[in-house]
Amino acid sequence: MRDIKPQNDMKIDRAQSSVPGMYVFGDSLVDVGNNNYLELSLIKADFPYNGIDYPGGRATGRFSNGKNAADFLAEKVGLPSGEPYLGQPNGVFVKGVSFASGGAGIFNTTDETLIKHTIPLAHQLGHFSTVRQRLAKELGSNLQDHLSKSLFPVVIGSNDIINYFKTGSDASQKYSPQQYVTLMVSNFKELLKGMYGLGARKFVVTGIALIGCAPKVRYTSPTGECNKDVNYWAKKYNDELTTMLHELKSELTEFQYSYFDTFGVFTEFIQSPATYGFNDTKSACCGLGKLRAKFPCTPLALFCSERSDHLFWDVYHPTEAAARIFIDMLWRGSGNYTFPMTVQELIAI
Repeated sequence: MRDIKPQNDMKIDRAQSSVPGMYVFGDSLVDVGNNNYLELSLIKADFPYNGIDYPGGRATGRFSNGKNAADFLAEKVGLPSGEPYLGQPNGVFVKGVSFASGGAGIFNTTDETLIKHTIPLAHQLGHFSTVRQRLAKELGSNLQDHLSKSLFPVVIGSNDIINYFKTGSDASQKYSPQQYVTLMVSNFKELLKGMYGLGARKFVVTGIALIGCAPKVRYTSPTGECNKDVNYWAKKYNDELTTMLHELKSELTEFQYSYFDTFGVFTEFIQSPATYGFNDTKSACCGLGKLRAKFPCTPLALFCSERSDHLFWDVYHPTEAAARIFIDMLWRGSGNYTFPMTVQELIAI
């Protein structure tokens, strides 16, 4: 497996000491348990075999066999993993918090049914506004200094694309794929401006991965191949997203960001799996049926014994091993997948 250990420990020590908080926005890729507190939602991971490799071997609401990307990024900057906001709705969260919610998207329509009940990005922004008010009371005149040095990871967009390509989706009746992607980006831009208006300055934004190759999507193909249309429009979204971020940097004087090309990294995982220690990049580790994707990961499912060999834990989400590699590459900027700067450089500004 490729050596992806951080190259400069001195840099990391300085970075760790200069990030006072981390405020996480996003979907199930970084949800640390918010959906556990949504009584009407069926999008949860608070049951086995989720968490089988998490400390204590328990399910925490993370859609993973262990830790997820948010946990590993917190470790890199020397902070504890952010608590789920809904777990302590009256908390102050000086060191950070997670607003992320499984099933969430840029559009509020990701919450269009009770079964899919989740916290879309606009609602997560509302929760941050509430937390900011409490931080203002706690920190006083130090508030903006605190927020300007904190990190704001935003991992969102996959559910919007997945929902568009679902059979009979309302969005596909209203918009062409190009219109939809452009609308995603424009909505996301306004939400990022909202975070900036509340004091956020340093953003870690990830593109959408190769979601057309997720086990659940492959399952719908008779040959088990990736869905090229889904991947094409995920890539188009990423292209427009990077253009928008560049524009936003010129519009907002203190806006700084590090973008992570998740799509490119996923492509490399699939094309050169052995380089990263993967033996299986097609099927889920936990599930049932073809590619273990006919039925999701539940206590009735089967799961693989060598989780680190798999790219996917369940029908959509990466294993702990894959999440760790993502963050190592994000941190170092490996393979030109992080731009216009690495997270370490972002922290140093």
